[in-house]
Amino acid sequence: MAKLLMKGNEAIAEAAIQAGCKFFFGYPITPQNEIPAYMAKRLPKVGGCFLQAESEVAAINMVYGAAGAGARVMTSSSSPGISLKQEGLSYIAGAELPCVIVNMVRGGPGLGGIQPAQSDYFQATKGGGHGDYHLVVLAPASVQEMVDLVREAFDIADQYRNPVMILGDGMLGQMMEPVEFKESKGRDLPPKTWATTGCKGDRPRNIINSMAIDPQELENKVKAIYKKYEEIKKNETMVECFNCEGAEIIAAAYGTTSRIIKNVIEMARAEGIKLGLIRPITLWPFPEKAFEEWADKEHVKAFLAVEMSTGQMVEDVRLSVNGKKPVYFYGRTGGMVPTPKEILAEIKKIRGGF
Repeated sequence: MAKLLMKGNEAIAEAAIQAGCKFFFGYPITPQNEIPAYMAKRLPKVGGCFLQAESEVAAINMVYGAAGAGARVMTSSSSPGISLKQEGLSYIAGAELPCVIVNMVRGGPGLGGIQPAQSDYFQATKGGGHGDYHLVVLAPASVQEMVDLVREAFDIADQYRNPVMILGDGMLGQMMEPVEFKESKGRDLPPKTWATTGCKGDRPRNIINSMAIDPQELENKVKAIYKKYEEIKKNETMVECFNCEGAEIIAAAYGTTSRIIKNVIEMARAEGIKLGLIRPITLWPFPEKAFEEWADKEHVKAFLAVEMSTGQMVEDVRLSVNGKKPVYFYGRTGGMVPTPKEILAEIKKIRGGF
């Protein structure tokens, strides 16, 4: 199949359609507007429904309805818009409904700016809304990986009846790269016997609700959901370990920042510094074991978390390394992107302390 040159946001939208997404509910916000614009044009042509809601709050509740009926449904937004969706996301997680949410992160807090950032990591991986729950969070690092992970996102959502978030940033959404839409059979997924499709007297009614007034009932429900999360951790954790063998310093980075680190690795090599990269592809579940294993290696002296934030993923890196090696942090925020030279200077500073 020939490759197409596509903008990241448009590639995500096309990948969703090819994955069987027939419903999209959203509201415009920079820098993800090309996703709803593409969906508005393409979905009606494939028998789907695009609807621009009156707000982000309305959009996420429409997602709840379509997911409850068993449809493949997606919404997208950027940082402040995702904040408005948090109550609905908690309801969806509590009702155990599959859907896909795309967040093309911009700088914050508040309205912030429209430049790329990674400062929504806490919001995405620690719940964001109220109650005990998790989204599965996928962090692509290229336009092709966005395409590939969208199908995975829908399949994971359906397999575990859980919302899945694609966490990108304004740079990934706006850049253009060649992509290939590969044929994929997908997973062998269970039938959606739970969906509210109308029983017509042929079966008991399906009732979907996130409420449990009795505290024991609610605790049992939450425990059952967390048992499911353990299955997700066991089966769905994804990570790339790049150039780590023999590395004295290992950088931890995801998304756009991980691409920058791969350039820094070449620059460091030219100066006799062996630098590796651990790139979490699933931010939740976080690839703890990869960090644990490399922290046990004698040649690894330190870790450096590099983020487009003031330091969020670094907390999970520290928890995973568990004090075996020092963990440092370097970040830029507000839409500023760290440069290879800045990162290399930080690595030299760390190395000088060995």
